[in-house]
Amino acid sequence: MVKHFSRELVAEQARIVETPVKHHEVDRTFELPRGLYVATVGLYLGFIAVMAAGLPSSGLAIPMVIFAFFIVAAFGVPTIWTRLSPETRSKALSFGQLKTKGIMTHTGRLPARDAAVQVLILPAIVFTWGLVAVTVASLVR
Repeated sequence: MVKHFSRELVAEQARIVETPVKHHEVDRTFELPRGLYVATVGLYLGFIAVMAAGLPSSGLAIPMVIFAFFIVAAFGVPTIWTRLSPETRSKALSFGQLKTKGIMTHTGRLPARDAAVQVLILPAIVFTWGLVAVTVASLVR
């Protein structure tokens, strides 16, 4: 059953204490070295460049610029996000640290090679797909 408690009754019984101050360190770096992010952005922008060069059309110029803008924004905004809090002491791992320690994922610790493969496999496939598509288009013409 539901019973209504008046404010006065709650005020009589309530014990008011100070809120404990806890400083929680937020790690926004995702721990991966910057080089992996730069390689990812480079492969995605490389795909756009291959498509723009291989399929030159004035009608595709604006969409290609928009795609490039979205790619830069998709990686630029998180980069800014990692620097929002000046008291954050967390830093991204260097390649040496990644090689030595690996990285913890949801499914367990990964060595550096496996982490790099997981991060770069999709951008590499997309870039390769762009090369294949442009090659096929040039052979069909």
